[in-house]
Amino acid sequence: MGGYSNFHSHCTYCDGHSHPEDFLKSAIARDFRAYGFSSHSPIPFETSWNMPKDLMMSYITEINRLKKKYNGQVEIYLGLEIDFLDRTYNASKDYFRNLPLDYRIGSVHFVKGLEPLSANNLLCIDGRYRDFEDGVKQLFDGSARRITEVFFGASKEMVEKGGFDIVGHIDKIYMNGSKYPGFDREADWFQKPFLELLDLIAEKGLIVEINCKNWLGRNQMFPHISSLPEIKKRKIPVMVNSDCHFPELVNDGREETLALLKDAGFRVTRELVDGRWGEVVISE
Repeated sequence: MGGYSNFHSHCTYCDGHSHPEDFLKSAIARDFRAYGFSSHSPIPFETSWNMPKDLMMSYITEINRLKKKYNGQVEIYLGLEIDFLDRTYNASKDYFRNLPLDYRIGSVHFVKGLEPLSANNLLCIDGRYRDFEDGVKQLFDGSARRITEVFFGASKEMVEKGGFDIVGHIDKIYMNGSKYPGFDREADWFQKPFLELLDLIAEKGLIVEINCKNWLGRNQMFPHISSLPEIKKRKIPVMVNSDCHFPELVNDGREETLALLKDAGFRVTRELVDGRWGEVVISE
């Protein structure tokens, strides 16, 4: 089965830098088989990158319009990257379950340091390092270990709650965490909850995203490249996504990442094919 695919993509409905159709044109020009949109979900407070709730129906209408317009040229899928904030706000909510989506990505971008759920009590782990550093000091007593444990605790609770198909950038805590004093990916307090999370994902039958957004620019992959054997050992299905925010980056890092997967013993990825989840052979 030829052609590329990408199921993690952002556009002007959230923090992407162009209209949905521009991403499709870029994908078609690169011989894509399938393309999925996964705008950041609405959350209970305003951010610079989450979709406002009142745009949801417009987003759904626009992607469905593009499905009809480009029918026969590329498979187009309507998805959403849904934030896990805590047990009260996540992909298992009826609001998200009832949306007419083709697939859902569950991701942890915000880690709660204090009660109640509010913007002031959450730290975004996926933004500027300066903000991450300040947040760890203010909400987690300056402890790299504590925020790491809370991050993986939230990730495990997200998987338990369910309501999604794909686990997004599973260990992204290390993006900023690796710069923070005292952070250690090899420490037991990182590895133990991470491996427990993989066990839970395997039990629930979910897909782990291999997120290659930062691979070419920063030599970072989520999950970390050293984790691939553990994922393989548990027979967890994987897919490769560029998490792109610019049309020209729809395929950024994908070929290199697929080669690394083959080196780690993976032979197939899990993708939507003609509207159903199936296995796609990693080509030579």
